[in-house]
Amino acid sequence: MHETSTPSGEGGGPGPGECTGVDRAFLALERELSVFLRRARASSGELARQVHPDLEPAAYGLLVRLEEAGQQRATDLAAYFGVGKATMSRQLRALYDLGLVDREPDPADGRASLVQITDEGRARFTRVRDARRTLYMSKLADWDRAEIAELARLLHQLNERAEA
Repeated sequence: MHETSTPSGEGGGPGPGECTGVDRAFLALERELSVFLRRARASSGELARQVHPDLEPAAYGLLVRLEEAGQQRATDLAAYFGVGKATMSRQLRALYDLGLVDREPDPADGRASLVQITDEGRARFTRVRDARRTLYMSKLADWDRAEIAELARLLHQLNERAEA
């Protein structure tokens, strides 16, 4: 059973900041995700600049994916991130121009290419990722490890559902 707000304002209407018939849990989720996403976007810009001063914030996520999953086709990356081919091509071109990724022909299809992170890209990315991980550890030092694991599990579950 979901808890919903109850009218408490004058005349039986909603009070300040209240909505009738709205699930409070989903309102809280929306609010917290909005704050989290705003902060994440700001953080991505800073992380990208730490990897390379000319790196776009959105391209940082591509390095994360390439480091995690290995070489990928541009079309697979576009599908993973839910963006168009033109957007993906532009972001990959920027990474390529900065020497952070490289391409090689796809052995399964000579018309396609596989994108992979370069040694320079990996070194820069790893340095920034490790510093960020240290920051997370500092900010969450008073959390129980089980809580951190549960948060990671729930975020993973949310991300998987967002893909579908």
